Amino acid sequence: MQSIRDYDISTFRSDAVAGITVGVILIPQAIAYALLMGVPPIYGLYACLIPLILYAFLGTSRQLSIGPVAVTAILVMSGVSQLAKPFTTEFTNLVVFAGLLIGILQIFMSVLRMGFLVNLISQPVISGFISAAAIIIIISQLGSSLGMKIPDFKYAYENVWYVIQHINAIHLITFIICIVSITLMLVFKKWKKSFPGALFVLVVATGITIAFDLNNLGVAVIEEVPSGLPEFGIPTMSYDSMMALIPSVLTVTFIGYVGSIGIAKSLEMKNRDHTIRPNQELLALGLAKVIGSFFQAIPSSGSYSRSAINDEAGGKTAISSIITVCMVIISLLFLTSYFYYIPKAVLAAIILVSVFGLINYKEARYLLTLRRREFIVMIITFFGTLVFGVELGIFIGVILSYIFLQYYSSKPHVAELVNIPETTYYRNINRFPEASQSSNYLIIRFDDQLYFANTSYFKDTILSHINKRKVKPNFFILVCTNMHDVDSTGLHVLEDIHQYLEESRIQLLITGAIGPVRDVLKRAGFTDRLGVHHYFMNIEDAVRYTENEESHQDTFEAAVQFNNKRSFLD
Repeated sequence: MQSIRDYDISTFRSDAVAGITVGVILIPQAIAYALLMGVPPIYGLYACLIPLILYAFLGTSRQLSIGPVAVTAILVMSGVSQLAKPFTTEFTNLVVFAGLLIGILQIFMSVLRMGFLVNLISQPVISGFISAAAIIIIISQLGSSLGMKIPDFKYAYENVWYVIQHINAIHLITFIICIVSITLMLVFKKWKKSFPGALFVLVVATGITIAFDLNNLGVAVIEEVPSGLPEFGIPTMSYDSMMALIPSVLTVTFIGYVGSIGIAKSLEMKNRDHTIRPNQELLALGLAKVIGSFFQAIPSSGSYSRSAINDEAGGKTAISSIITVCMVIISLLFLTSYFYYIPKAVLAAIILVSVFGLINYKEARYLLTLRRREFIVMIITFFGTLVFGVELGIFIGVILSYIFLQYYSSKPHVAELVNIPETTYYRNINRFPEASQSSNYLIIRFDDQLYFANTSYFKDTILSHINKRKVKPNFFILVCTNMHDVDSTGLHVLEDIHQYLEESRIQLLITGAIGPVRDVLKRAGFTDRLGVHHYFMNIEDAVRYTENEESHQDTFEAAVQFNNKRSFLD
């Protein structure tokens, strides 16, 4: 509604071109992704009506295009296929019900302002999962692209092995249609991204199928597609179905939202004409799914390819999505009779071209160069998804990433700082071995919060540095600039270290403690037990104190300042 205030004919012209362009791309993709999800193709078009309208009014992105997408389709297919056989009425009802549950969960997260929860899934996990999901999607299309009837196997590699064993069963005409369709779409995509190559190939292939009666020569077509708009109906619901769908619902909720918000954020950064509000996005996507499920819409998410095309074609506001909806309505009312002869091989080609770009080998190479542990997380997530399936694969990735996080958090970076000659700078002795080390004091910087998981490491490291000195220092300076929190276990260990230092006749000095840490130390009484004269704003002041204690008896108040106010959980 804000965009309409300054709306004019030139903006409408841009939105109209973008809406029509996205519409002609969305229609064949929606049909293809519905089949990938295991439901009749008409349900893919249903998902392009109410959800798009609601998001246009409630979403905060002006260019995001939502609808059926490949990753969401394979996630839903994987989960629901364990409960019912694809393309049956029961299966379709479960898919629509899953969309309702996903929407309810997203609305719940929005109300509680829980958009931050998507940050629990790291980028390497997402990259590894999506790359593996793309390969699973490609394998799932072998039957349609080769004209073979492949049995329902549990694991993707079993499909590949079956094709290799029955290579002679490939239907040549179907295979040629698929290969030519892929080639043409790739050529069109390279020539002009906004050109509706998928629609062009679909129309030509359908015309050839009709002209040469290819469906009677063994080329599979999608057959009857009902016409008309979806009717209002309450999704079939049951407690047992809900409990069985929960793993899939959780996975689609997080992956779908991460993808959608990522696309929206990238378009926000590019155009800088609007602001994305994550919790509002959750509400918009959730309501789109909930209300859409009452009109037989399957789960939808943000599409990167269609959003990029919408932006490149000149889409300025959400009006472009409304125009896309008009295109879908026209198709449902007047064009479904022509859908009968659409070859499934063309739809498989559309899916294959769409998911080729999801295999992110560049990210793997980048992570290998940047940080090997993140590369390991990505690769294990990738193979875990391929071997064990989509839900278990992403679960493996999330658990592994948190194991790495906990491991490195339990053994954080600790540096002994020394003075760089002729400066007031203090740096890591391992990086500046030529710097001067004082026998009078030992400076240690601890680069993490001090909490239960790393207190033992903290204590052992400090004692190790002290015991390595041939002559024990008179002062131990603990630099807390990078210590952003201390829990009760950390306080107990800090007390133990203080007691050990006192018994060893070594004075403990603390520098650079930030506000939250100062508050905890004060509430625990540690500040007063240590003595306010032993707190300093920076290392230089602490070093000057070690050289002349008498001249630094006055406390700098900022070094021991604290707040009485705190949050409920603090």
